Amino acid sequence: MSNEPDRLLTVADAAQRLGTGERFIRRLIHERHIRYVKVGKYVRIAESVLRAYVDERTIEPVRSTRSRHGRAA
Repeated sequence: MSNEPDRLLTVADAAQRLGTGERFIRRLIHERHIRYVKVGKYVRIAESVLRAYVDERTIEPVRSTRSRHGRAA
């Protein structure tokens, strides 16, 4: 773990990192799906919050299993 402080991103930066529009990030904030920081009138999102958001929503691939019946003849 790094001793470097977590970088705070603007809504635009967060949207760019996730490959989404700013409206999506604002909706996540409004619906309290991600943590954010108020700096005066500005909203900032910590990089670690975005990483956690992506990690929590990452779906692992399903390993295919062979059918017990094998192939049809």
